[in-house]
Order: sequence, then C-alpha cells, then structure tokens
Amino acid sequence: MRYEGRIFRPPSEADAYILQATVGCSWNHCTYCDMYRDKQFRVRELDETLTDIRAARLAYGAEVEKVFVADGDALVMDLAHWEAILRACREAFPRLRRVSAYATAMNLLGKSEQELSRLRELGLSLLYIGPESGDDVTLKRIAKGATYDDHVEAARRAHAAGIQLSAIFLLGIAGTDRSQEHAEASARLASEMDPEFLSLLTLTVIPDTPIARLADRGKFVLPSVHRMLEELRTFVSLANPTDALFRTNHASNYLPLGGHLPRDRERILAVIDRALAGGIRLRPEWARGL
Repeated sequence: MRYEGRIFRPPSEADAYILQATVGCSWNHCTYCDMYRDKQFRVRELDETLTDIRAARLAYGAEVEKVFVADGDALVMDLAHWEAILRACREAFPRLRRVSAYATAMNLLGKSEQELSRLRELGLSLLYIGPESGDDVTLKRIAKGATYDDHVEAARRAHAAGIQLSAIFLLGIAGTDRSQEHAEASARLASEMDPEFLSLLTLTVIPDTPIARLADRGKFVLPSVHRMLEELRTFVSLANPTDALFRTNHASNYLPLGGHLPRDRERILAVIDRALAGGIRLRPEWARGL
C-alpha cells in the first residue's frame, strides 16, 4: 500500500487495514502534538484512494474486517468523498464489520446530523476523538480549537447518528498548575460525552513542539509521575459514563489498566492505589513510546 510519511493509528486498530485518505491534520495546531507537523494537509485524490482500496482487495480482501481511515482527522472530508470510499470498502471487503477514523469536535460540528447519519448508514461506525482535557483553560492553552461545550455537542451529534465514540484524554497536559482542575473537568466531560470507549494517555513532551518550547522557558512544568497517577485516580473516581470500555493500554502510560466504567471503578481504583503506594512496578521510561 502507498503511504506518505509516518502513519498513526489507535492501539485497537492494530489489526485493521489502514487507508490513508488524507495526508496530515487539517487543524495541526495542538501544542503537544508532532504527529503531522512534517506534513502539509490535503485530501488525497479520490482516484488514488480508490486505487489503494482495489489493491488492498487483491492483497487482503478476504481477511479485512476493519478499516481505519487515516490521517489525523479524516472526518473532515466532504460527504461525496466519504460516500465513494465507504461504498468501495464495502464492495472490496466482504467480511468488513467496522470502519473508523480520527475526528475532532470541529469536524463533527462541521457536518449536519443528516450527513453523519448518512455516513453511519454507509458503514462509518466509530470515531476516535481526543478532547485531551475537559478544562477550558487547558483546552485554550493547548490550542485544541474546541471548548468543553463543543465536545459535548459533537458527541451528541455522533450518538444521534448512531456512531460510536472512543474518547481520549491526556494525563499531564495541564501542567502542574491546573492538574487537579484538568483531572476533575476531564472526568465530567467524559461523563457528558458518554463514549462507548474511553482511554487515557500520558503526555510526553516532544522536542520542537510548542509545549516543549514553553517547558524550556519554564512556562510549562510536566507533573511528576506520581502526580499523573493521582490525576488518573481522580478521573477514574469521578467519570461516570453509561458503560464505557476503559483502557490505559497505550505505550505512553506508566500503568496499563483495563475494565468498564463505572462498573469496575472500585477494582481499578484499588490497582491505582497500589501503584501510588509503590506496590506495583510501573512501566520504565525506556519502554514508553508513542
């Protein structure tokens, strides 16, 4: 398959066929992210993308059950582009059961409810959206481009269309000065967005990103590992989605966890408390990655 630059996908898409329908991220201003900074955003020519689907059909057609549409926020593509891609995937992969993509609140708010329903009808069933924080001060500082209320409305629209959500929050992103506000507001936002899947990642300050330059000037201080585990505990203790599959299995995390919130809350909190007390060995720095 043809790919431009580095390709990223969620851990749960490890067994998916990755289709690069866009290159880069249409927003690309988030201060902590370097995933697409070396790319100029564009939507790939539709003929190129459809050619890739045909090639994947010849190579893997009978095996493909999931398709992840990359790059950073492929939902930004217009409806006609999406319709052609989804139809082609459905024809190419007879065992296809899920098509997913990254999205932003802005992408979702840029689509009408009718357009989102049409995408779901054609097979787009899961969107990964990363508010990173529920704290509006932090969201502004990290140039997320959307507010707490924007994310709540975006989630409402997705669910109204029948599209599942995987919401992603980021430990440490508020620095030391708003750590508690970030943890509490993120739990509230996770509850209001009510995703089917919920995950936490841990911030790594990447050189040459805006947040790294702030850190170099002493204007951003990454919380200690212990403090980020406390953020994790606060989040788990307060988040109250209807029934979300909860994971901290991303390679950036010090403490891999899994279960359902809220029903497994007490078990998960007990593990976190053991880690905070030093009773569980955390993932070493050399083993952490993005």
